[in-house]
Amino acid sequence: MALRILIADDDPISRRVLEATLHRWGYDVDVAADGEEAWAILSHPSAPDLAIIDWMMPKLDGPDLCRRLRESDFDRYVYVLLLTSKQLAEDVIEGLDSGADDYITKPFKPGELRVRLRAGTRILDLQRELMAARDALREQATYDALTGAYNRAAIMANLDREMNRARRGGMPVTVLMTDVDHFKDINDTFGHLVGDSVLVEICNRIGDGLRQYDSVGRYGGEEFLVVLPGCTVIDAANLAERLRRSIGSRVVNTGEGGVSASASFGVATFDATDNPELTRDALLKMADDCLYQAKRTGRNRVCVRIGEENVQLDEALGSAPASA
Repeated sequence: MALRILIADDDPISRRVLEATLHRWGYDVDVAADGEEAWAILSHPSAPDLAIIDWMMPKLDGPDLCRRLRESDFDRYVYVLLLTSKQLAEDVIEGLDSGADDYITKPFKPGELRVRLRAGTRILDLQRELMAARDALREQATYDALTGAYNRAAIMANLDREMNRARRGGMPVTVLMTDVDHFKDINDTFGHLVGDSVLVEICNRIGDGLRQYDSVGRYGGEEFLVVLPGCTVIDAANLAERLRRSIGSRVVNTGEGGVSASASFGVATFDATDNPELTRDALLKMADDCLYQAKRTGRNRVCVRIGEENVQLDEALGSAPASA
């Protein structure tokens, strides 16, 4: 894909000559006749990565346009080549100090312009590589490499944010703690690659059952934590039951064939109105206690914290237990 370059110059003859030259060299070109028109183009999310800006323009001159560009909060970098008839050292310093990356004097020499454009292209390539590396590091710091869910640190940070928001708004936050039943047996029987496939599929089934603003993270080896903002404990318990059914209702297809799996759930709620001092760790302990009660009483079930008691889902809802 050809590099896009913005030409901003109020002189129509100079603009046409420069445009024709850049087209001949294989660049895509946008044009602007004044500084404000150039700013409108550069403000667009799909703006060119490189701009050749004339120093003297109506409405907004080159240095002022550079300053505005550098003061913006765009998540991309625009390489700016300042085009000027000024040749004094102090003028050059002023132009570069305004945020321009390089300059070229008018009338431009094609060979010099071509070399400076190549230098700008190299810098833009390096910038893209740095941004890609930054994004990769951010991805690694936020998401679990296997399942694609939030990692432990990220889901805990999300829970902190939601609990703080709940304290301000008086809304509940409920967490689901879930653990894959007999996961060691799956690994021992089929191997760890199959076990990984099971974890990925279970995480996907959990994610498919959540609202857009809910979040799921890998809390431990085969444990997941789900954060449900604005969700009451009973609504969350019903959701946990739907997720339990989804996980256990069909086998996970793997390279070794279909593998049956199930999961146990613990449910606990933070209600800022009733207990504003409850800490994140205390909330997680309540959910964890419920999870282990679900596992101790047979697995593949949901246990809910109601008041000071951990109760099975059918007791909490006053209905018969549902089978997987």
